[in-house]
Order: sequence, then C-alpha cells, then structure tokens
Amino acid sequence: MPSKYLIVFAQAHHEFRIPELHSVAKLYGFDISLPGGEIETDRPYMVVGLANETHARQLAKRCILIKAIYEFYAQGSTYEEVHAQNRANHALWSRYKLDTSFKFFVTAFNHKIPQDRQKSVVESFSYMDFMGKIDMKTPDIVLGCFEEYIEKRGMIRDRHDGDGQFRQVYFGRLIEEGSARVLIKTFDVKKRDYFGNTSMESEVSLLMANQTLASPGKLIYDPFLGTGSMAYPAAYFGAQVFGSDIDGRQMRGKASTPGVFRAAAQYGVSNRIIDILTFDITHNPWRCGGLFDAIVTDPPYGVRAGAKRLGRKKELDPERMALYFEHRNNPRPEDQPYIPPTKPYELSNLAVDLVKLSRYLLKPGGRLVFFLPTVTEEYEELDIQSMLCEGMEVTANSLQDFGSWGRRLVTIERTTSDFYPPPSFDLGEFEDGANSRHVPAHKDFRDKYFQGFKKESTTG
Repeated sequence: MPSKYLIVFAQAHHEFRIPELHSVAKLYGFDISLPGGEIETDRPYMVVGLANETHARQLAKRCILIKAIYEFYAQGSTYEEVHAQNRANHALWSRYKLDTSFKFFVTAFNHKIPQDRQKSVVESFSYMDFMGKIDMKTPDIVLGCFEEYIEKRGMIRDRHDGDGQFRQVYFGRLIEEGSARVLIKTFDVKKRDYFGNTSMESEVSLLMANQTLASPGKLIYDPFLGTGSMAYPAAYFGAQVFGSDIDGRQMRGKASTPGVFRAAAQYGVSNRIIDILTFDITHNPWRCGGLFDAIVTDPPYGVRAGAKRLGRKKELDPERMALYFEHRNNPRPEDQPYIPPTKPYELSNLAVDLVKLSRYLLKPGGRLVFFLPTVTEEYEELDIQSMLCEGMEVTANSLQDFGSWGRRLVTIERTTSDFYPPPSFDLGEFEDGANSRHVPAHKDFRDKYFQGFKKESTTG
C-alpha cells in the first residue's frame, strides 16, 4: 500500500498540475495515486500516494508547480480531527521524539494567522513530546501545519478577519522543497540574449518540457522553433534538440552567430542543440519516420504572427507565369536571392497536419506536445478528438484561461508501433478521420480574435 504525501502547490496554472505529476511519474517509472472523486485542481494542497520518499523527492526536484512535499501525518476540518488522526499515525513520527532537532511552523493560504494563535497551535501538538533541540535555521526535520481558507479576493477586510474559520488543516514532515521553480527565473525571457515578440514565457515552456518527458538520451524536435523557447528547457533536462522553421530569420537573428545558439550558450546547452534548418513542414526533408522521442512546439495562430506554408494565395496569370519561368531559367544576381512565395496556413488544417506529421516522425510511445488556442464559448472536446488519427491518443488537455479565449496545452501520444508512410499534406483533413466533417471552434481563430469573438448576428 502506498504511503501518503502532502503536496504544496504554487498557485499558478492549476489545470497543468495533474498532467505534470503523471508525466514526471512516468519519466521516473513509478506510480502515483491521486485523491478519489473529482479533484479540485485549484486548491493549494493535495494528498497523494507514493511508494517511498525517493519518488516524492523526484517529484519535488522536477515538477515546476510544486513548492514542497511533506510526509503526510493528518488533516481535518478542525484541530480535534487533526490531533486524533495524528495520534493514530504515531508510528510515522515517534522515531524523531528523542534526539532529533526540529522546527515547527504554522501558516495559512489566503489568510494571516495572528502570532498568539500560531503559538497556541504549536502548543496543541505538545503531546508529540519531542525532546530534541528546537533549531529554526538548520533542523534535522521540519514540521509544517497548513490552514486553507476560502479565497476572499477583492473584499475589504482586516487581515485577521475570519481567523480560525479555515476550510481544512494539513500537517506533515518536510521531505523536499521544490527546487525546479527556480528555473522560471533562470529561463526568464527578459534576461535572455535572444528573444522575439512571440517567445513563450519560461514557466510554460518548462511545463511543456516536462510533458515531453525530456531527459538524457531523448531526441526532441520543434517544427515551429521560432526563437527557441521550447528548445532550451528540453535541452537543459538533458535531451538533444533539433529545430526548424519556415522563416529562418526568426531562428538566426541579425548577428553572425544564430540567435538560437547564442541563447542556448547562455544556458550552457548549445552542445545539445543538434541543428536548426529552414523549411516548411508540409515540404519537409524527412525520409524516414520513427526518429523522435517527442515533438514540442507552439504553432503560430495569427495573433502576433500568422502561420505560413509554401504556395501562392492565387495562381499567376499567363503573363506573370511566363516572367516567372524566364527569371527561374536565368541566374539571379548574388544580391537578389530567390524567396519562395508563401500563403496563409489555416490553424485547423495546421493542427491536423501536425498530428499526421507526428505520427510519422515519433517513436512508439513518443509524445506530441503543443498549444492550441480555443474560443471559450465555442470549445468542445470534439475539437481535439477530430484532429486525431489512428494510433494517436490524447493523454492530457489543460486550459490556460484568458477569458473569452484560452490556449490548451495538448499532449498526444503515439500508441501504435505500426508503420505509416510519409503523410501527404494536400488535404485539409484525414482520410481515416472519424470526425472529418466536424468544424472545430479554433477554425479561423485569427479572424475571431480580431473581431472580439463576437457571434455573427442572425436575422429572421
């Protein structure tokens, strides 16, 4: 039977918590038991089941959203319940009674506990009869008591109002402080040597890297590399990274050394960026599949930069076509390189093509991790399911909510070892898609965004 551990979460991206826990557990090869029933992911504390402390430490060191993990002793809606449960778990903490230095603290979420009541709470645990030295700086163990209060944001009140009217109390022994959250500052875009107006914020790019199961020996690909935000965390976690983009200027910048490599050197991972190439994924150079352990990307969806693919918006008239062939058959001056024409790449078609490409390029069990923008009022689960094909299954779908719209971090896993030929990108839908006639809410997302997501008025 697994032991219980208390996770203290950072209050950010609460829908991403469970997928990150499952991903890190899978990365290290252990099981994690979550609370039964419907999980309230926005609450700051969660009691989970793990086989041993090693697994708890692995979660704390890798999960971006974990502040700390404690060995769980008790919880309750009153201190009477907490004390009764803590006494019943005497075997968990009695070994520390005699000669272990300790620190005991009481804190609260969404509340400030008065100093005198903090003291009374500490004294209420006197039955534990710890004989060791109290050491507030370098104790052998840390005991924490956490009161959870209902959020009262926007209300004018004294900071001690409602003291003692908590929702739940948790008590346990510290196992490991979360050490991965410092990486948010390490990869801060504002401190990066090279970034652009579409660079992904560091916390989210780290979460994406965890979803890919990035680790030494893994090979990861970003087909819309841009300024490389997803590449750096994946490389930091030990993976080898390859990137491409239809616009080489995004990856290179203006300096002699490409911007992506300059930023990678800043993080000490330039030797893990295998290469960057310029091409359109619908006209890609891949000649065999099953190459990558993961594909991670943030496809452009038109708010700050629109997606493009090779081609013309409309065919040339005969006169222009003749001029085109004339120029093509004659060498161009060195200062006039040929720039192939591009046309808009509609988001719903891009998403479908990305899944097709991933099924071809991923190893069995490999993951595709990407963001998909959605219109809040129009979104339905079928929007995600309709882009799938045989052998690809959704394992996680988490929303980052911006109000009238949001973006979903979608993780799709290649669940088959069957061979599939290189995909054709001529069609905008799967020939074997069960929901190929479904029109997803993210279709024409750019137009909807700039229209303020206003529904078209109907006249009867």
